[in-house]
Amino acid sequence: MTAIEDFIRRLPKAELHLHLEGTVLPSTLVELSARHRGRPMALDEAEALYRFTDFTGFLNAFKAVTELLADPGDYELAAWRMMERLAEQGVVHAEVFVSVGVIYLWRKHKEGCFEPIFAALERARQRAEDELGLSVYWIFDAVRHFTVEEAARVFRKAAELKAAHPSVIGIGLGGDERRTGSEPFRTLFAEARAAGLRLTNHAGETTGPEAIREALRIGSERIGHALSAQRDFYLIEEIKERRTPLELNMTSNVRTGLCRSYAEHPLRRYYDAGLLVTLNSDDPAFFASDVENEYRLAHRNHGFTPEELRDLARNSMRASFLPEAKKTAWISQIDSLQ
Repeated sequence: MTAIEDFIRRLPKAELHLHLEGTVLPSTLVELSARHRGRPMALDEAEALYRFTDFTGFLNAFKAVTELLADPGDYELAAWRMMERLAEQGVVHAEVFVSVGVIYLWRKHKEGCFEPIFAALERARQRAEDELGLSVYWIFDAVRHFTVEEAARVFRKAAELKAAHPSVIGIGLGGDERRTGSEPFRTLFAEARAAGLRLTNHAGETTGPEAIREALRIGSERIGHALSAQRDFYLIEEIKERRTPLELNMTSNVRTGLCRSYAEHPLRRYYDAGLLVTLNSDDPAFFASDVENEYRLAHRNHGFTPEELRDLARNSMRASFLPEAKKTAWISQIDSLQ
């Protein structure tokens, strides 16, 4: 391990854009298939699901993997393995999307279908806190292309569970933004905010700058991807003025064909423009990367110095939904790292 790699691993980091279902490795998929199928999936068959060339192919692969998360035990296994890997990378806090909209849709909205799954996720979370010193918050992903009515179920469940479970921190609006923008969810966002939920939104990943403006207008506190902001100087200035954190995902954008190369990714441009940018892995099992590797790529492809990498780690804490006292404590540890 080189000196810079050692520094990156030891750097306390938060991961803020991470989909639980996207952390399931092919080997785990084989294990899950053995639980629920008469003929377990072969490893090469599982690995083939992770080979795609565009964003639509990624969505199809994500769907295939999620279908094999069939019961609470599967979710607990997936969550625990995700948390083990996060801790190995020096991640000390994670805010993880769970595709609650998918769970409801595929279980035909049966009453009480989500609660056992959530209990399993909570067992993994508490174990990670006790054994790994890792804190985890859950962000319920409503999946925008499942209609507003479907999303409303997810928003309501998040508000309901938050009262007893502080680990339910917010709402995410993911899915295919080419099919549904942000404006239809304005009322749901307002209700979620009133319930004390924090608001995140995928915007400008597969669409233009106006999609990011729309996300900001309905009250999004963080923007995921925001690739197309680079095409609009005034939007960049607005994001800077608002201090809206951006959850950037370099490898994800390259692997889905939305960005032609690491060199063309706007990470460096956004950082130099003074935006509050964070590095994340999105769906690490699908993209053969993780947040530790994203820091290495920032160093290798965009010339980020150790001090700039340290600043990215600070940003990850500043942009998190942690209490201010915890943010300050982690930033102090980041500052003192040798």
